[in-house]
Amino acid sequence: MENQRAILYLSFFFILFLVWQAWQKDYGPQPVVDNTAATQQSSQTAKIGDIPEAAKVDHSSSALPLAEEVVTQRQIITVKTDLMLLEIDTRGGDIRQLDLLKYPEDADQPDKPYRLFNPKASQIYMAQTGLISSDAETAPNHYALYQAEKTEYELSPEDKELKVVLHWQNKGVKVDKIFTFKPNSYVINIEHKLQSQQAWSGSQYRQLVKSENNTHKKSKFIYTYSGGVIYDDELKYEKLKFSEMAEKDLNIEMKGGWVAMIQHYFLSAWIAQPQENNLAYSKHPSADRYILGLRSPSKTIQAGEMTSFKTQLVAGPKLQDRLKEIAPGLELTVDYGILTIIAKPLFWILKFFHSIFNNWGWAIIFLTISVKLVFFKLSEASYKSMAKMRKVAPRLKAMKERYGDNRQAMSQAMMKMYKEEKINPLGGCLPILVQMPVFIALYWVLLESVEMRNAPFALWIQNLSAQDPYFILPVLMGATMFIQQKLNPAPMDPMQQKIFQFMPLMFTVFFLFFPSGLVLYWVVNNTLSITQQYIITKRIEAEQ
Repeated sequence: MENQRAILYLSFFFILFLVWQAWQKDYGPQPVVDNTAATQQSSQTAKIGDIPEAAKVDHSSSALPLAEEVVTQRQIITVKTDLMLLEIDTRGGDIRQLDLLKYPEDADQPDKPYRLFNPKASQIYMAQTGLISSDAETAPNHYALYQAEKTEYELSPEDKELKVVLHWQNKGVKVDKIFTFKPNSYVINIEHKLQSQQAWSGSQYRQLVKSENNTHKKSKFIYTYSGGVIYDDELKYEKLKFSEMAEKDLNIEMKGGWVAMIQHYFLSAWIAQPQENNLAYSKHPSADRYILGLRSPSKTIQAGEMTSFKTQLVAGPKLQDRLKEIAPGLELTVDYGILTIIAKPLFWILKFFHSIFNNWGWAIIFLTISVKLVFFKLSEASYKSMAKMRKVAPRLKAMKERYGDNRQAMSQAMMKMYKEEKINPLGGCLPILVQMPVFIALYWVLLESVEMRNAPFALWIQNLSAQDPYFILPVLMGATMFIQQKLNPAPMDPMQQKIFQFMPLMFTVFFLFFPSGLVLYWVVNNTLSITQQYIITKRIEAEQ
């Protein structure tokens, strides 16, 4: 039957979409960042200059051998806020380690915070900032040794902000590097205040240094992007994969915007000052070391004058509402792909139900019901068409026996019967095709939302972002799919019949490795579909 064949193709389309999307993202053709804008504006490019020399060396601060006097003088400063526990190295003022206190490493280890930045050479991930000048001795880069007033800071509940100040001076140039932390914020404000007794000219750079191996538990069956991203009003949102960084250095001018390293659920990003022209650059200094950064325009001051360079570092979970308030486009790091325009309203509805039930599992269930209600009429049309096809199935079988291999006569007889019975052979698949983008968008909402991470539901499901520990939900999903299959008319083609028989088993095995939140959605959706289809089928049969 044409109807069955179309539904079969649509089912395979969806499952192949999930599998092949990861392949296409890794190996498919990628958009090329246009560098012409930077080369055409020669006057501004001259001000920005080349990528900082400090970015051209190995940035593994924990792995580099240090002179004995430097080792004894460098200090590690510990800073604790209500959301973060981090370490700042007085060597360069690098943020070398950062733990997210509200996000456990694993649901089974609720007291162990998730470590975003890591100083280990094999898993390095840190944020670096520094100054660049023609006289390198008058500009502290991320190898300069700062002096600290103390080594432990904590943001108390009554504090409106916490400042950590590092000091550096050489050849008549004094620099204060100031880190500012605020409560309930994943934004760190960083400022270099510089005063010089002589004429001085230079710029600021800030960069993220990351190992591709700095990846926490990652499903082999679920693809989520991990790599670089750049954004400004002209470029919009452009991904920069590790493979692309290894192949070619980025060197492009940006106005405002930001650069980021993102992974599943979490990100770090350097936010440029609005309307500030920066050079966005990337480097690949070693086999498993990737650098993505920004360099500001040069500033010039005369003897006795002061200047400052300001920037913001965001390091934490990909919470859309917060990211949107920090910088334009930053919420796009919650990557819903080309279906973002559909996914965002779905996420809003999901949050609405969570505000009612305070449980993401129940929020998923009621979101599924809401989506089902929106498409109720479309689904009804689809199930009516299936029911009518089921009713005429014996006649179709008799036609096949009568006409044998005469496909033309068979087709003419089928079309005549469809016209007499008022059956649209595409009526069963077109409504499904219309709903498919919504289903895929909902898939990405449930997969990308950090709110699902380690979120409990009920009974044995205590982590909606992890697979079902007892595989109960995938088995239920397979059972509901099998019941749906029995409600549909069996295809006449023997090959299609065999494929249909194996589809519930194939999907069950595939869904064994899916996050339980996604499987919960499919179980609820299938159950609602079975109920609706059963009622419609019985009604059509009663009319007969």
